[in-house]
Amino acid sequence: MYLANKLIGGIVKTISNIDPSQFRPSDPPPPRRPQHLAQSNENEEEKQFRRVFQQLAGDDMEVSPNELMDILNKVISKRKDLKTDGFSIESCKSMVAVMDSDSTGRLGFHEFKHLWNNIKKWQGIYLSYDSDHSGMIGSDELPRAFEAAGFPLNEQLYKVIIRRYSDENGNMDFDNFIGCLVRLDAMCRAFKTLDKDNSGAIDLDIKEWLQLTMYS
Repeated sequence: MYLANKLIGGIVKTISNIDPSQFRPSDPPPPRRPQHLAQSNENEEEKQFRRVFQQLAGDDMEVSPNELMDILNKVISKRKDLKTDGFSIESCKSMVAVMDSDSTGRLGFHEFKHLWNNIKKWQGIYLSYDSDHSGMIGSDELPRAFEAAGFPLNEQLYKVIIRRYSDENGNMDFDNFIGCLVRLDAMCRAFKTLDKDNSGAIDLDIKEWLQLTMYS
C-alpha cells in the first residue's frame, strides 16, 4: 500500500499544475447501431467509406487488433513523409481497447471510422509540426504538436512522454505519436466523464486508478 500511495502521489504531483479544462479530447466512440438503421442515414461519403471498410474487414465487418495492425502498416508503408517502425500489436490492442465501445474486442464500422478520423487529424498535425521534414517530430516541436492536438501538457509530463515514446535523441516517429495520443485522448475522456462537477479533480481508490490506466 505504501508503494501504491507513493506511485499515485508522484503522478498527482506531476499533473497538479495542469488545467484539465484546456484539454480537448475527441468525442467518445459512437455506440453500435443495427446495420440497416446505420446505413439508412449515411451520406455518399459514408457509404463509400463503408464499402472500403468491408473490403478491409471482411464479411464479419469487424476489425481485430491483428487486422488493424495490418491495415495501418499497409497504409503508412506507402507514405515516405512519415518515419515509422510500424504499428506494433500491443499498440493496436490498445487502440482497439479504447475505441471498443461495446466491449467485443473488435472494431465495428463506426468505431473504426472514429479511430480512422482521429488518426487522419493527428497525421495532419504531425506533418505540420515536422518543420525539418525529417519524418519525425523533435523534442522541441512536441509541446506545440500536443497542444495543437488538444493537450497542453506541462514540462514534467512531456519528460515522461519523451522517455516512453521517443528515441534516445528525443525524436518521436509516427506510430509512437499516434499511440501516445490514443492513450492520452482516452484517459482525458475518462477523466472528464468522472469529473462530474467540472472541478478539475477526481477521487479514485487504487482499484479505480488501475482500472482507468489499464483500460487506457
